[in-house]
Amino acid sequence: MLNKFLLQFKNEDWIATIMGLALMTAIICFPGMIPAFPKTLTDADSWMAVGGMFLIALLFAGVGVYGLGERLRGFVPAFMGVFLIAAVSMYICGLGFIKTIGLESVFFSVAIGLLIRNTIGLPKWLTPAVRSEYYIKIGLVLLGTSVLFGEILEAGFWGLIQSLVVVFSVWYFTFWLSGKMNVDREMGVMLASAVSICGVSAAIATCGAIKGDSKKLSFVVSLVLVVAIPMMYLMPLLARWMGLSQEVAGAWLGGTIDTTGAVVASGKFLGEVAETYSVIIKSSQNVLLGVAAFVISIYWSLKGTHRTERPTPRVLWDRFPKFVVGFVLASLIFSFCLSPEQAKSLGSLAKGMREVMFSVAFVCIGLETDFRFLFKAENRRNISAFLIAQGFNIFVTLVMALLLFGWLAA
Repeated sequence: MLNKFLLQFKNEDWIATIMGLALMTAIICFPGMIPAFPKTLTDADSWMAVGGMFLIALLFAGVGVYGLGERLRGFVPAFMGVFLIAAVSMYICGLGFIKTIGLESVFFSVAIGLLIRNTIGLPKWLTPAVRSEYYIKIGLVLLGTSVLFGEILEAGFWGLIQSLVVVFSVWYFTFWLSGKMNVDREMGVMLASAVSICGVSAAIATCGAIKGDSKKLSFVVSLVLVVAIPMMYLMPLLARWMGLSQEVAGAWLGGTIDTTGAVVASGKFLGEVAETYSVIIKSSQNVLLGVAAFVISIYWSLKGTHRTERPTPRVLWDRFPKFVVGFVLASLIFSFCLSPEQAKSLGSLAKGMREVMFSVAFVCIGLETDFRFLFKAENRRNISAFLIAQGFNIFVTLVMALLLFGWLAA
């Protein structure tokens, strides 16, 4: 009986969640042993910090892989190789002229991974560590440490209202549009969540809720990252051209750009107030991640399978992405069990480890992505649907930002 109970936890979703929560617990209990994420990689101390982060990431990722019943002999050297690529991405990101234009390490992680995959191919010895979803799920649990309910409710009530309206309307429009453009339902649901909620995180959660195809997920994630780069620069320019206040501009950026780092960078281009509002709105959308995963689980159990499946508690639980449970737990612990000072201090350490896991994950996404699949004829419809939906998202979010942070706040 005990073995049967424990067996249900022997899958990637649960293992990633457990490892994420274990890493969060280590950060809370042993903060002195967790290196701070270096701002540059130009001296020995910063590389020592990266080395410490590598050992921590290897420990928790490796324990999880062992828990899945797989051998560590091939995983350890492969993880070292993937992490080295991520470290190179972090180094490039820290260069002066790169910092000026605001590009994140995750973009270089994907780019280097894509370059390797589409020139020499995926080296066989790296294969055991190419587990993008696994690393992202660990990172998403740690993302919960940055979602502090008190701060959001205090400073972002209008942000929550905007997020609810935008997420509902944009999700429905994107899914409807995908159907009209003959995009398959599975891809349509992932595209709808990625555009409307919070980009990569929402796509991962949705894929888990519908038991989706990992190749389709890699395509959506790559698309989100590629589109986020020009948006990060063009939208602040548009905001200035339209003469938007920093509050309205920040709310607009935070509600439309699909990666948190790109949101922060674009907000900085406009000023401190715009940056603050963009982060509040982005955090408000992150809060909806768990709710969205639950609703999508119900929808897919009724409409997404070939035969109608009654959404019993067991069916919903089986479909529900378990890392969302970890995300919510981390958020609750940092929101209500720690003092604001502790939450801020420990949150910065958690953010550093989260960035490491995300960088490793995005290297893997690049290594998994074959351009021949990305630019297949059938994906042209998917790309068109995503871009049209993103345009709709930009328009609706601008209207809501003007209403809530412009006219009503005046």
